[in-house]
Amino acid sequence: MKNIIVAIDGYSSTGKSTLAKAIAKELSMIYVDTGAMYRAVTLFAIQNDLVGPGFLKKEELITRLPSVSVEFRYNTTTNKGEVYLNGENVEHAIRTMEVSNCVSPVAAIPEVRRKLVDQQKKLGEDKGLVMDGRDIGTVVFPNAEIKFFMTASAEVRAKRRYKELKERGEVISYEEVYKNVVTRDQIDSTRSDSPLTKAQDAIEFDNSNMSIEEQLDQMLSMIENRR
Repeated sequence: MKNIIVAIDGYSSTGKSTLAKAIAKELSMIYVDTGAMYRAVTLFAIQNDLVGPGFLKKEELITRLPSVSVEFRYNTTTNKGEVYLNGENVEHAIRTMEVSNCVSPVAAIPEVRRKLVDQQKKLGEDKGLVMDGRDIGTVVFPNAEIKFFMTASAEVRAKRRYKELKERGEVISYEEVYKNVVTRDQIDSTRSDSPLTKAQDAIEFDNSNMSIEEQLDQMLSMIENRR
């Protein structure tokens, strides 16, 4: 079977990463979590007081981008890829609500997107990978052999995210999570550079009422038909 690129785009908290990881595992492909890359840059901005509630020091962040290094390293103990920011493992630090609240404004900066999109394209040169994000099928890999676009109601996505954060021990309200989901949708869909949009040839999945198993079975069947 030939190597292909599987592009998975969609709204926040639609389970893109979970599905992408499962697909990559089933088909022995490489998985790349582009959302984690934007979260890592956002964490850098937070750590350096460049972004926070109500403010973004855009020009200063752009100036400091050359000093930001984001990479994936394989953890042989957990058998998972983990994100490193300037040599430090930040896999857990980038998943907090603090980062979630700031990631969309940072990801909307054209210079940030260009830096990470260039890196993402290089990762896909040999194909045989599954990549999820917001603009994979439209900007990063417009010629990907198969594209999926994930969506679900804001309420369902907020409940999923709230449950995930509570299980991690974060003290947070459902209302705050719901507001974050809606705000991110608005920013991601209206930004001037690579807005979140469904590629014309993408297969849309509304998984509001679908289990992970149901989605995975359908996706694997469609992927196998393209290989």
